[in-house]
Amino acid sequence: MSADDPSARARRRLDEIRNARDRVLVAPSILSADFARLGEESSEAAAAGADLLHVDCMDGHFVPNLTIGPCVVQSLRRATDLPLDVHLMISDPGRYADAFLDAGADLLSFHVEAVRDPGPILERIRARGAVPVLAVSPDTPIDRVHDHLDQVGMILVMTVHPGFAGQSFMEEVLPKVRSLRDRLGPDFLIEVDGGIGPKTVRAALDAGANVLVAGSAVFGKRDRAAAIRELRTATISQGVK
Repeated sequence: MSADDPSARARRRLDEIRNARDRVLVAPSILSADFARLGEESSEAAAAGADLLHVDCMDGHFVPNLTIGPCVVQSLRRATDLPLDVHLMISDPGRYADAFLDAGADLLSFHVEAVRDPGPILERIRARGAVPVLAVSPDTPIDRVHDHLDQVGMILVMTVHPGFAGQSFMEEVLPKVRSLRDRLGPDFLIEVDGGIGPKTVRAALDAGANVLVAGSAVFGKRDRAAAIRELRTATISQGVK
């Protein structure tokens, strides 16, 4: 692997993210992008100031929608040096984790609801050099992830029901984020996904989120840089750099 290829550059950026303090990260979700031009969309997101690229992978079983698989992740890996934040909304993440890691996932999340014991999959992701992430759906008690907090590099808290873009933000989920922040301290990565935009970002930040997945709030706008700046303006007004 060349030191200048997209994967190597993404890993360097990921190391910078891991070492960041007091910084909120923006992760545009390609679920809201134009799938006919994903390469250009990912480049525009990078140029607009995105920190990560969020990739929603659904199997039509765990959620009632079907999106993309490892081959698209592999194509995105060639198209961008943004770290790929791959979110598996699938019924058998253990079966497919290696395929997504081979394709270029830098962070790989799967749902605690999808498996009996997340531990072995989390350890496999870490052994492959990626960041293991455990996701939790709105209806799932947050204590389901407590036994695995020492195995993950990030927790993903869904602020909508997984499966479809464009849903309304569920503010009633935010106590889960507050609970995690109180438990894990100021630097741990807590990602929120669903309904994030200028009108909801302050509530998410106030609860303790520091990684924001934004779909239509970024890709639904003509000026992606302005859209990301608008989210960052909300972070600044919260006293977050």
